[in-house]
Amino acid sequence: MAEETTERIHVELVTPDKLVLREEVLAVSLPGREGYLGILPGHAPLLTELKPGQLSYTQGSLTHYLFVSGGFAEVQPHRVTVLVEASERPEEIDVERAKRAQQRAEERLRKAGGGEAEIDALRAQAALQRAMGRVEVAQRARQEQV
Repeated sequence: MAEETTERIHVELVTPDKLVLREEVLAVSLPGREGYLGILPGHAPLLTELKPGQLSYTQGSLTHYLFVSGGFAEVQPHRVTVLVEASERPEEIDVERAKRAQQRAEERLRKAGGGEAEIDALRAQAALQRAMGRVEVAQRARQEQV
C-alpha cells in the first residue's frame, strides 16, 4: 500500500530505431561520463553525457538492467529522457561474443602506439567499454535471477 503513494520518475529510453523503455520507476542509475549517477524523484535538472555501460531502474522490489551505448540523458525532477545509439536487454546480449570483443579490444590496446595507431587505440578503447558494459549487464541480470 505504501508503494502507491511513493513518488515516481517517468523514464524514457530512446534509440534512433525505437522507443526501448517507457516506465514509471522509483529510481534510475545512469553511466555518466565521470561515473554512475543515481536519480531519485525530485532530482535537480541535469543534462549529461553517457558512456557505454549499465542503466538500471527500480520498480517495486525489482531492479532491471539494460546495456546502453554512449549518448545523453536529460534529467528533470520527475522525468528522465535517455538518448543513445544502441540499447540491449540482458537476454539480447550474446555474452560469449561480448567477451571475445573485449579480448580483441584489449589486444589492440596492447599493440597501440602513436600516430595512426592512436586512432586505433581510441576505437579499441570504445569497443572495450561497450564489450565490458554488455558483459556486466548480462552477468548482473543473471545474478539477480538466482
